[in-house]
Amino acid sequence: MFWSADPERPRIWLMLAPMLVVVILLFGGGLFFALIQSFGYLPLIGQTSVSLGAYATVVRQPSFLASLALTLYIAAASTVVATVLAVAVALAIRATTRGRQALSFIFQFNLPIPHLVGAIAVADLLSQSGLLARVAAAFGLIDDPGQFPVLVFDRWGAGIIAEYVWKETAFIGVTVLAVLHAIGPEYEELARSLGANRWQRLRLVLLPLMLPGVLAASVIAFAFSFGAFEVPYLLGASYPQALPVLAYKRYTAVDLAARAEAMALCVIITLVAGAAIVAYLHVSRRYLRRESD
Repeated sequence: MFWSADPERPRIWLMLAPMLVVVILLFGGGLFFALIQSFGYLPLIGQTSVSLGAYATVVRQPSFLASLALTLYIAAASTVVATVLAVAVALAIRATTRGRQALSFIFQFNLPIPHLVGAIAVADLLSQSGLLARVAAAFGLIDDPGQFPVLVFDRWGAGIIAEYVWKETAFIGVTVLAVLHAIGPEYEELARSLGANRWQRLRLVLLPLMLPGVLAASVIAFAFSFGAFEVPYLLGASYPQALPVLAYKRYTAVDLAARAEAMALCVIITLVAGAAIVAYLHVSRRYLRRESD
């Protein structure tokens, strides 16, 4: 029986019950209402028929494909750059003998800072009227701040990627540091005793042991950056817009019938993020199965 297999299991489920209720009611309930509204069921405006018309309308629009491509690019680029930086910095901190705790604190310092604050800071720093542009003009590197490269409100999302990298590097780095602490120095010392040099120890010992934790943190970062709204809204160009911003514009449109399209976009965002998580679970299971064989 489910409850009798482990005498501690009922207590664990009871302890998790408040959190599960909140998650199911808020996330599950919100997703359910978004799904039925995406099918065109909007009784407030007299629409009670169910169809896939909103999805058909959305996917036929050129703005959807451009927004989907931009959102995937921003999420993938920021996740890859943040993962590489997080692994490099975590390994450097691990190799440090003096001041390791101070370096770890500095590395994780921006974790509690909201993305909204980070987006404003990036705008003040990287825009053509920002700090770097004015410093470059003051030192004669450019004639006026308007000649500074367009890094904010640009169609390539450079400012958005910069903000996500700034936040995600610390998030992934915390996971990498925890994994490295759990691994310990024993495996490296054994490889060193067998004649492995530093690069071989990193490539053949540390990276394979770190891979599951790094992948898990990276998938979470990708899913978040794909579905986040505030940073693309503040730092993105007017066209193309990230999918969450496009969904927000549809939801706040004067025409209430456009809400079905907004909810269809929200469901598509959820499906893409969910697909990334499912792909990670599939890959991780195969990896763990291969390691156990």
